[in-house]
Amino acid sequence: MLDFDFYNPTHILFGKDRIGEINKYVPLNSAVLIIYGGGSAKRNGLIDKVKTALGNRNVFEFGGIEANPHYETAMKAVEIVRNKNIDLLLAVGGGSVIDATKFIALASYYKGDTIELLNYGFKLVPSDAIKKHVPFGTVLTLPAAGSEMNSGAVISHKDGKFPVLSELSFPKFSILDPTITFTLPQVQVANGVIDAFVHVIEQYITYPVGALIQDRIAEGILQTLIEVGKTSVTEKNNYNARANHIWCASLALCGIVGSGVPKDLATHMIGHELTAYFGIDHAQTLAVVLPSMLNVRRDKKREKLLQYAERVLHIEKGTEKEKIDAAIQKTREFFESLGIKTRLSDYGVKVEDIPIIIEQLKKHGMTALSETHDLTPDISQKILEEAM
Repeated sequence: MLDFDFYNPTHILFGKDRIGEINKYVPLNSAVLIIYGGGSAKRNGLIDKVKTALGNRNVFEFGGIEANPHYETAMKAVEIVRNKNIDLLLAVGGGSVIDATKFIALASYYKGDTIELLNYGFKLVPSDAIKKHVPFGTVLTLPAAGSEMNSGAVISHKDGKFPVLSELSFPKFSILDPTITFTLPQVQVANGVIDAFVHVIEQYITYPVGALIQDRIAEGILQTLIEVGKTSVTEKNNYNARANHIWCASLALCGIVGSGVPKDLATHMIGHELTAYFGIDHAQTLAVVLPSMLNVRRDKKREKLLQYAERVLHIEKGTEKEKIDAAIQKTREFFESLGIKTRLSDYGVKVEDIPIIIEQLKKHGMTALSETHDLTPDISQKILEEAM
C-alpha cells in the first residue's frame, strides 16, 4: 500500500427531512449566500425550504450556476460575498453548484489574481494564499460528482476545464436527503450513476499495491451501483435505491477509496475536453471513453482488470483475454442499460473531429496521463478512435 494522508472534516446529515437541521450548523446573525443553478431548486420550493430553515438570518441568493460552472459566473458571486460581508455560503444543487461554491469560497479573499486559482492543477492551493476562509455547506440535489464530501472542484474557463483543490474547500456540512432527488429527470440520474462508477474505477483498475481494504471498498461500491443503478434511474420514488446511489456517489470520491492506491484520471481528463468542445454531458463522455480506454490499456491494467472481472462482475470462465473482453463488454452494457450511449458517433462526433480534442489535451498539458504517466496524446487518439 502506498503512503497517504487522509483528511475529511465534512459532517454528513443523511436521510429524510434534514433541511431543518441547517439551523444547528449556521451561526446566528450570519449573512448567508444561497447559491443554486438553473432554477429548478427555486421552482420546486427547495430554496424556500432552505430559507425557512435559516430563519431570521440575513439571506442573499445567487442563481444561474451552469452545468459546467464558469469562472466568470462564479466571480459575480464573489463580488456579492465581498460587498455583503457574507459569513457562510450554502450550495443547493449538484456537483456543478457545489464546485462553483468551493471556488467562490477560495476566490473571495484570495491574495492574488483569482485567475491564478485555475493554474494550480492537481496541487493544493496553499492555505496561506487565502486571506479569509468563507465556510460553506451543501444541500445535495443530484448524486453524481461526490463534491458534497471532498475538497475538489472543476471550473470552466474559455475552452478548458480546470481542477481547483484546497484543504479549505471541504464542505462544513452536507445534507443528503434522497427524497430531494425524486424530481430529477432520468438522464440526470443515469449520469449520476455513471459518474460515481467511473470515479471508483479510476482509483481501482490501475495496478496492485496490496491495498486490500481499498479494493474491497471499491468493489462494494461498484457492485452496489450495478445492483441499484437501473432502479434508481427508472423508479424515481424508490427511496432505498436512491439512498444507496447517493451514498455510493459520496463514498466514491471522499478520499477513502483512493487512499494509498495509484489513480488513473485519463477518462475524466479526455472526457473534460469532449464536454468543453462538443457540449456532451460530463458522464456521457465518461461512458464513451472508459470502455475504449480499458480496451486500449488492457496490458497495463491486466491484473486489476482480471480482478474486476472476477470479483465485481463474477466472470469466472474463459481465458484471461476472454475474461477481460467480457468485463469491458459488460461495463459498456451496464452504461447502455441506464439509457446512456457509449460511442462518440452517437453524439455526432466524427473521426475528423478527434485531432481537435488531441490538440486541446496538448494545450492543457494532458500529455502524460494515467497511473503510469505514459498515456501520450497518440494513445489518447487511439482511445478516441476506438470509441467511435
